[in-house]
Amino acid sequence: MNTYLTIDPWKLMEQGFHPEHQMVTESLFSLGNGRFGQRGCFEETYTGKTLQGNYLAGVYYPDKTRVGWWKNGYPEYFAKVLNAIDWSSLRISMEGEEVDLHQATCESFYRELDMKRGVLSRQCDLKLVNGDRISIASERYCHAEYPDLGILRYQIRIREGKGTLAVQSYLDLDVQNQDANWEEKFWEDGQTQMDGQTAVVSAYTRKTRFRAAAAMVNQLSLNGTILDLDPFRVQRDKYVELGYELDVEAGDEIILTKMVSMSSTLYYDETRLPAEMMTRVEEARLKGYSALLKAHEDHWARKWQEADIVIDGDLSAQQAIRFNIFQLYQTYTGDDDRLNIGPKGFTGEKYGGSTYWDTEAYCLPFYLATASPQVARQLLLYRHRQLPQAIANARKLGFSGGAALFPMVTMNGEECHNEWEITFEEIHRNGAIAYAIHDYVRYTGDRDYLWSHGLEVLIAISRFWAQRVHWSSPQQRYVMHGVTGPNEYENNVNNNWYTLYIARWCLTYTRDVIHELKSQDPKAWLQLADQLKFYEHTELRQWQEIVDFLYLPEDKELGIFLQQDGYLEKEQALADSIPADQRPLNEHWSWDRILRSCFIKQADVLQGFYFFEEDFDLDQLRRNYQYYEPRTVHESSLSPCVHAILACSLDEDEKAYEMMMRTARLDLDNINNDTKDGCHITSMAGTWMAVVKGFGGMRVRDDQVGFSPRLPEAWSGLNFRVRWRGRSLEIAFDRQEIRMTLLEGAPLPVRCYEEVYSLSDEIRVRFRSPNGPSPGAEH
Repeated sequence: MNTYLTIDPWKLMEQGFHPEHQMVTESLFSLGNGRFGQRGCFEETYTGKTLQGNYLAGVYYPDKTRVGWWKNGYPEYFAKVLNAIDWSSLRISMEGEEVDLHQATCESFYRELDMKRGVLSRQCDLKLVNGDRISIASERYCHAEYPDLGILRYQIRIREGKGTLAVQSYLDLDVQNQDANWEEKFWEDGQTQMDGQTAVVSAYTRKTRFRAAAAMVNQLSLNGTILDLDPFRVQRDKYVELGYELDVEAGDEIILTKMVSMSSTLYYDETRLPAEMMTRVEEARLKGYSALLKAHEDHWARKWQEADIVIDGDLSAQQAIRFNIFQLYQTYTGDDDRLNIGPKGFTGEKYGGSTYWDTEAYCLPFYLATASPQVARQLLLYRHRQLPQAIANARKLGFSGGAALFPMVTMNGEECHNEWEITFEEIHRNGAIAYAIHDYVRYTGDRDYLWSHGLEVLIAISRFWAQRVHWSSPQQRYVMHGVTGPNEYENNVNNNWYTLYIARWCLTYTRDVIHELKSQDPKAWLQLADQLKFYEHTELRQWQEIVDFLYLPEDKELGIFLQQDGYLEKEQALADSIPADQRPLNEHWSWDRILRSCFIKQADVLQGFYFFEEDFDLDQLRRNYQYYEPRTVHESSLSPCVHAILACSLDEDEKAYEMMMRTARLDLDNINNDTKDGCHITSMAGTWMAVVKGFGGMRVRDDQVGFSPRLPEAWSGLNFRVRWRGRSLEIAFDRQEIRMTLLEGAPLPVRCYEEVYSLSDEIRVRFRSPNGPSPGAEH
């Protein structure tokens, strides 16, 4: 565990340079604005270990998969969001020596990510090999209000020495992905243009033919005076550079302001893209640095006003939850239904930047509660847009009749993951997408989406489940063989309980939605049924038979649902019996040993309890939690948050706090020793759930929103806001009282613990410790 960063409620601060953690720091200090992002690398040359990563949302390449053997139905490629325009880099030389923190002596160093302002800054004092001493101060950000803009201000102060200072500012598209399967570059057909202080570069992606372009304008000042210099100009394939040389001496201060606009053919016409980037950057120049910074800070202030969580008494938790929220909103803003949320966002290249089931299972609740309903709707429209490809994916695997299998990993709707136990078997992802539709409609009341888009997706998913089960004569039940549940430390199992349960729920929910539409708008239902060639009597009867006779494995003696057939036949052991030097298992054990063990990577049966908690009583939850959690190694970033929420329901606050902090500080403390690969963006939404659904006790039941607040020992208070059906609510509580305030919208009923109150302005309720006295309200 690395704890080299200072604990602060609003900032990440590295005090003193830690080159051994540079790759981790680059991930943690990443920047983004939903349209593009970058790792927190140095601006000037750094020859130490680094990943100079810059990424444009939605721009990808189908990198041919690299496997030694092939199976029918395998995808031919793994989609990768591309390392794109290196826009913030500089080369700085003093008397011919290039400034490089890996070579120079670092006499002082401070690096800061200010999450409140969305700004990355750094100050350091360097002694160069030639004996000269300089100070560097930089400040940069990906503009939140103007999402085509990246802004850098870079200051050099000469402390000792004199001579020629060379400053080279460039845009580089001749870049490569670190995770390229065949070590090839993905950009071609580069074009450049230069005009005065402005330079433009563009290129096309191979195969997918996205065009990306960036334009930059530079302003240089010496001791507060803006210089009118004619720069040296360098142009080559996919690269442009503007260079400046100045005679300097001790005491001189040079400031370079670099403004860059960048985008792709997702947003601009291909032929006009370079010219549009020149226009955007010229507009930025006219606005000026101060005005641009204020607009950026104001945007983040508005976002924090509605999404912030305040934790009293625990600075470590406070810093962590804000870091998680900050990275989520840097990654996805909901402006475009062609975009989704990659597990690493803009912070690294692992997982290719593609979409997983994480979005529906973990991210959707965060955006539902903290943003306009349109943001969550866009995530669902993304899946509807890709429904034809999901049907094609299922067809490749032998399914028919409009059955859809949404991909485990995708950029455009096609499956692009080639591990058989995931591509073919981890089919519970279909259920997460259906559940997200249910969750969205329950939360927003948006039945227009349900009729116009959601039901079509639900029917296609239900058709898949109806074909994926088969009748077992010995069991006299429908069963499902050859699957992988959420626990990826078990592959190719029969009758995974969670997959079976969510499949049955999907069939039931889809049937109920059909009946609802049929009763409310028979004509609309007939049109949809005709469009989908839905044979109502035949298909609904088949679904009902599956629902009535689906096998759900359980052990009545232990009173638990079985993760899958045969699970209890494994040698049973608890996770705390594993020696510390053998964790994580996937780095120390053979895959064969892992598969034969009873150890669980993440919530599996308990994932079902989290989704469908209203279907079970507390005794059932307690028995299953107490059996499975001790066998869970939590080596998926998605695991601790689910366990934290369930532990809160069981009044196990100490365990809930442990799990919440594990997910909250997973990257900050490098708990899994993999933060260097990028941050775990989708599990960050799980951190929000652990706080708001766990300790805030937020639930939607019977068409009402409600809260059952509790506090871990380390906290003295909690404050958060949520949106709910056109309203904005603030929930604040300490160990004495709960204050529920209606900030915006019409009065509504709100449940607190088990009592329902009519909230029109503010209500105060006595805080209730577990098993404490009943609450009372003061209006």
